[in-house]
Amino acid sequence: MSVQVRPFSKDELKNIGLYPGIPGPYGMPAVPSRRFNNTPITPKENFLRVCRKELPAWAVIESTDIQVIQPDIMPDAYARNHGGIDWFGIDWEYEPKSAAAMVRPGTRRLSDITQWETELSFPDLSAIDWQRDYETIYKDILSPDRAVCFVIVNGLFERTADLMSFEDAFLALVTEPEVLCDFYTRLTSWHIDLIRIAKEIYGANMINFHDDMGTQKSSFMSPDMFRDIMLPHYKRMISAAHDMGVYMCHHSCGSVGNLLEYYCEAGWDFWEGQVSANDMDTLTAKYADRLGFTSGYIATPDIPEAEIKAELDRRIYRWGKDGRYIFRFRHTDPEQNRRWQDYIYECTRRLYQS
Repeated sequence: MSVQVRPFSKDELKNIGLYPGIPGPYGMPAVPSRRFNNTPITPKENFLRVCRKELPAWAVIESTDIQVIQPDIMPDAYARNHGGIDWFGIDWEYEPKSAAAMVRPGTRRLSDITQWETELSFPDLSAIDWQRDYETIYKDILSPDRAVCFVIVNGLFERTADLMSFEDAFLALVTEPEVLCDFYTRLTSWHIDLIRIAKEIYGANMINFHDDMGTQKSSFMSPDMFRDIMLPHYKRMISAAHDMGVYMCHHSCGSVGNLLEYYCEAGWDFWEGQVSANDMDTLTAKYADRLGFTSGYIATPDIPEAEIKAELDRRIYRWGKDGRYIFRFRHTDPEQNRRWQDYIYECTRRLYQS
């Protein structure tokens, strides 16, 4: 049970300087973030309260409260953020207009899922000088009073599709579930080793693990198929992470509400979902006692203030009423961004004390 914190004071909204800019995930530039004045507990402890299913002092705002890192020393990260060859030899093509990358058309790394043991070489994580990367880039800019979230892209299913096309990945789910199980067992062990590095070297408190599972209309696979093929590997990976003291967030775009029961069974602490493809009102009401939620909202000057307020209120008083929602909010105008950050902070400080 969380210890009660003092009542809200307007003094908390004052800035006391900036946190240093940190190289962002997905190739985002390093931008300093604001530091609230005299918060009743540190942002890190507030975040950990949410992870422990305790009531926080205020709703976590990712841009101010969490340090999200995705070291470019990982070939996966560099390829996805800039283009090039990833950890498993897949060629990625970067598109500047969308600030994203996709597998270069015509690229195929794996001829067939049944050949994974002979055609794939798993990267040697010990060959990378992680400590030097941490000391050179992160040591002097990561703040001990904020949590660290370490981003891992290309999850189990995504990796399969990247290696051999989405069509053949879907076919493998139906025709070669045993072979996929063997591949995922090996791939999961490799990810556990990577999570350990994120914890021991970078001090990760949470992993944001990307594995898209749906289209705009439904999940890529039936819940039964997800349970039989994907669930055991997620369970093992998450259990290992929890043993290290690391919380786990599953990033999945698409309509995957039909899979959330198994997300909970797997042990995911959070789901980073796509608002436009899911009934978030229903899902947060049904699962918030077992699963935390986070999602993005970018506001622009052309959006009426009343509309921004209504959207933030929906997230504050519906999705986040029990303290189980993390805001990934940004207004493209810096002054408006600060104003709405104040709004989220003050509303939730008062809400969680009522």
